[in-house]
Amino acid sequence: MFRRPLIVIRRIPNIDFMGLRRFGFALSALMTIGSIVLFAVNGLNYGIDFSGGIVIEARTPQPANLGAMRTELDGLGVGQVQLQGFGSPNDVMIRVQRQTGGDAAQEQAVTKVKQALGPGVTYLSTNVVGPTIGAELIRAGTIATILALIAIAIYVWFRFEWQFGIGAMLSTLHDTVTTIGLFSLLRVEFNLTTLAAILTIAGYSINDTVVIYDRVRETMRRYKTMDFTTLINKSLNETLSRTILTVSTTALAVLSLFFFGGQVLHGFSIAMLWGIVVGTYSSLFIAAPMLYYIRPKGVHGRGGEAAPAPAASPAGAPESPRAKTGAP
Repeated sequence: MFRRPLIVIRRIPNIDFMGLRRFGFALSALMTIGSIVLFAVNGLNYGIDFSGGIVIEARTPQPANLGAMRTELDGLGVGQVQLQGFGSPNDVMIRVQRQTGGDAAQEQAVTKVKQALGPGVTYLSTNVVGPTIGAELIRAGTIATILALIAIAIYVWFRFEWQFGIGAMLSTLHDTVTTIGLFSLLRVEFNLTTLAAILTIAGYSINDTVVIYDRVRETMRRYKTMDFTTLINKSLNETLSRTILTVSTTALAVLSLFFFGGQVLHGFSIAMLWGIVVGTYSSLFIAAPMLYYIRPKGVHGRGGEAAPAPAASPAGAPESPRAKTGAP
């Protein structure tokens, strides 16, 4: 049975995105510089994954009730506590913030946790993760993010042209830096889950950018003489319905994680919600307008603005033989 496609915008709009490009660039520069300053001054609120702490793997007699266990452990006064299920429903991983002091302070925190959980719990392993391991994870995460940005640029370069690759990398870098700035501003915990969200944001942003770039390339082939400003605006307006639909459906899924995913996914959800907004913004106001300044092959010779209409022949003047025959 044939089903009609879901269309958000019935009639293609005529929004002048390129007319707002200078405002978009200025706002992006302000957000990027502000994010760098926030990170330099405030830093990030690193979670246990990066700052170090105590990791306990336990097995409960019945399926673990993470909510009740979290409430019990939060009242111990040992700082930040994270719980995560793994393996069977009875297995739970407990992360406790690194305690101030030496090994004695860590052992005391472990004892408090075990006493709070009560008898009948089997402890599979207990490890103390030092700050050195956290520093190695930070370095590995930074390298992974940089390599992801480079890989994205190379992918777009090979699929389109190098000019498209530069625009895609700049827009994705903008999304990554501003997300880090948001976490520095809000002091939301930054952990491995959040790092995974940043990489997911990069993938989401490049997906929207590639769709727009593909339409730009298609429009360039179809309209050989259209001025480039009008061409980019046309491409953005034609893909706007798809952009709105993608943003809406993704935001609904992420909002579900934010409200019902629990504390473990709180940082991930915040990063993804911000990434959806800023990723869409950067595709419309950074990635596409950037092509206006670093023009790909086949664009040179097109006007930057709408070409003026040809002058009319004077009344009564004989028509040129070339115009009649169409000779060059």
